[in-house]
Amino acid sequence: MTLAGSDILSASSFSRKVLDFIHNETDKLCNLDHKKRQELLKGKLVALLFFEPSTRTRASFTVAAKTLGAATVGFSSGTSTSETKGESLHDTIKMFEGYGSDVIVMRHPRDGAAQLAADVASIPVINAGDGKNQHPTQSMMDTYAIRKRHNTIDGLSVLLVGDLKYGRAAHSLIQALYCYDCTIHVASPESLRMPPIFLKKQVHEHTDLEEAIKAANPDVIYMTRVQKERFPDINEYAKVKGSYVLNRKLLAKIKPTLQILHPLPRVDEIDTRIDALPYAGYFIQAADGMPVRQAILNAVIA
Repeated sequence: MTLAGSDILSASSFSRKVLDFIHNETDKLCNLDHKKRQELLKGKLVALLFFEPSTRTRASFTVAAKTLGAATVGFSSGTSTSETKGESLHDTIKMFEGYGSDVIVMRHPRDGAAQLAADVASIPVINAGDGKNQHPTQSMMDTYAIRKRHNTIDGLSVLLVGDLKYGRAAHSLIQALYCYDCTIHVASPESLRMPPIFLKKQVHEHTDLEEAIKAANPDVIYMTRVQKERFPDINEYAKVKGSYVLNRKLLAKIKPTLQILHPLPRVDEIDTRIDALPYAGYFIQAADGMPVRQAILNAVIA
């Protein structure tokens, strides 16, 4: 199959065929000679438009582009652009397209901004996170991490934990998981439940983390932080801050093959003493973001 010229805006549009394609392309790139990789996107230009702070996503896309031979252009903060002077997103997109960009990778604090950018641009747009809506390339990374560890996703029990209301990574992951024959559990405070729009198939909902782990007997626990910056009311954030913390005690009776993932950054929702355990997969998951995003860039740039 081919994704050349395609936008990547939402995990809701993913099929198993698309995810398998990206996973397989990632494996191929990991095994490809470094010099050959540097020729794949030689002469191409990747626009990295990050209106919102980012560490891993921006860095991994930057390294991915450069190790494939592409040049990059863009910015890491909306405050350093003409947006502060009143320039519209429409005009910013048209400018970077006019500079000869072959693809636009964009993060924006507003839900739906990626779709607007795609409507404006005639080149592929990759959504690197739009508000509390979607983070589709993260879900490609997450499903790759699960498959890499377990050799499959079918038949697994996956437990998503934490801020499921505002967590765009969790929104994209649950939609990607619908492409597989796996059991999905979610655990969150009542005020941070997964929005019904993302509950397309049978999902087991819990409000207590310990009970959720017992009920799910998970192969994968996907932790997320409570996102202070998404709350319209700081008092509501204070009520749930630190309410779901994964510690060693909760892992007393889990499968020896358990995999713990996290889109990062971590605050206090995973006890740092878990880092040394064989279950901790979040740093490997983050590192694999670079080759996955290599595969994505190489696939969409025509």
